[in-house]
Amino acid sequence: MCGICGELRFDSVIPNVNILSKMMDSLARRGPDDSGHYIQGAIGLGHRRLSIIDLSTHAHQPMQDEALVLVFNGTIYNYRELRLELLEKGHTFYSKSDTEVILKSYAEWGEACVTHLYGMFAFAIWDKHQQHLFLARDRLGIKPLYFSHTSHFLRFASTLPALLSAGEIDTCIDPVALHHHLTLHAVVPAPRTILQGIRKVAPGTSLTFSVKNQSYMPKSYWQLNDSRTEKTEKQWIEETRDTLKAAVESRIQAADVPVGVLLSGGLDSSLLVGLLAEHENVHTFSIGFEDAPEERGHEFEFSDQVVNRYHTQHHRYIIPNNQVLKRLPEAIAVMSEPMVGQDAVAFYLLAEQVSKTVKVVLSGQGADEVFAGYFWYPLMQAAKGSYLERFKKYYFDRSHHEFLNTVHPNYHYQDETSEMISHLLTEKGFFLDHVLRMDVTHLCVDDPVKRVDNMTMAWGLEARVPFLDQHLVELAASMPSELKLKEKGKYPLKAIARDLLPSTVIDRPKGYFPMPALKYVRGSFLEMMSDVLNSTACRQRQLFQKEYIDTLLEKPEHYMTPLQGSKLWHVALLEMWLQKHIG
Repeated sequence: MCGICGELRFDSVIPNVNILSKMMDSLARRGPDDSGHYIQGAIGLGHRRLSIIDLSTHAHQPMQDEALVLVFNGTIYNYRELRLELLEKGHTFYSKSDTEVILKSYAEWGEACVTHLYGMFAFAIWDKHQQHLFLARDRLGIKPLYFSHTSHFLRFASTLPALLSAGEIDTCIDPVALHHHLTLHAVVPAPRTILQGIRKVAPGTSLTFSVKNQSYMPKSYWQLNDSRTEKTEKQWIEETRDTLKAAVESRIQAADVPVGVLLSGGLDSSLLVGLLAEHENVHTFSIGFEDAPEERGHEFEFSDQVVNRYHTQHHRYIIPNNQVLKRLPEAIAVMSEPMVGQDAVAFYLLAEQVSKTVKVVLSGQGADEVFAGYFWYPLMQAAKGSYLERFKKYYFDRSHHEFLNTVHPNYHYQDETSEMISHLLTEKGFFLDHVLRMDVTHLCVDDPVKRVDNMTMAWGLEARVPFLDQHLVELAASMPSELKLKEKGKYPLKAIARDLLPSTVIDRPKGYFPMPALKYVRGSFLEMMSDVLNSTACRQRQLFQKEYIDTLLEKPEHYMTPLQGSKLWHVALLEMWLQKHIG
């Protein structure tokens, strides 16, 4: 919905309006409709607005209420219900926005207000009386929140580049984050980022900073409970249908503007369209790319079936490879962190077109993680060995040995990634339950969810993800993983879809957002990656070992990850991102 930023000084210096303006300018694409700032004493807050709920000036931010000042990014789906509750408690409202509901909730419940909020959010509240700053991020981390903390100041922003624009950032590469990045296909779980001087608030977590006390302690206000519950298969299916339907409706209702659907042609996005059958004039959007000999560049044959069944207002776009190559630098420039998923660029190009028609879209991200839809889940389940060994075999992009051969000795570090995963996959209970829990709470946040928010908001387009609804995720976590794995994964969703979608859409092999040019690297794409990895900047950075890069460049299609990503694209993208944002 917006871009937020701010600075809290610990050194008696008044926040600089120029620094705040630089961060706000960097966030302008996230909020093209309005802007505002607040500076008083030790605090400076900035906001860029994308108007979705209460389009009037009454919802302008930063929003003040007596001793409180708020900047907020996201959407609170239960804001109407909370508003009524707060009115009964004696609060008064001057807007119809969900922003003001957060402000009054904090006035009523303090830091515990986050437990009352149902939605996706990242916000900061300055308490003038207490002289402290409260930061909070939603339970699943759908909305981002980065910060830089020094002895002189705390700065925060919706994107990492916004913090870089303000300067005074330690831009050295974090060696532990680098290991995560090159092992977990660019996932760097919170609180780390690839840069030592920037961290991010973890999902379901709040932080409080005081002018007098520079230290802080993260406070977790939500944890996913995956204790299994006994129900019949029919009960599981019915509850899943009702909860998903409610999640979709809440995301449609919480908007004073039209809402569309990103329709890939897969089960997840098609199911969202099916659940919206009662709504008229639903806009759907699909994108395709050039084919490669090994893989088609679109899934129109499936998305068209859904469109024909529900008569949506459909928009179809085809992007030629020369446009993909030409626009790559743009997409990389708006990445908060380096994102190797080939669909990151696809979402960027799709969002550009979609934003010309609507401001809000529903997207199917999260369904595979919540309901076990990826091909590697049954492989892990059937494998032998420790939980860590079973996970690593089918998920890690490279072994620790290969990591040491990939990066310069300056970045050689112990295998922190395996240690982190081992800690999350405790050797108790059901293996796949642990994997799915970790995926939803740690990995998904910094892979598909981050990509979708980043690339849609770059065009002032808000993506809402019903499959990561808090209630749906909690329901699925208590469901036996064996039920999810039936019919090659996502069985509950397939069962729901039988009454809504053609069987050809439901029973097709699992597809992925196809962009063959970034998977089968050849021609002009290979030349581009070669130029980047042989550039003066790359050599001077001394991040990668030349022998390893030469090996990838010689036969790029021979070096794929277990998840079928190009290792050459992975290292080239990281270098391109560093050149764009660091130099």
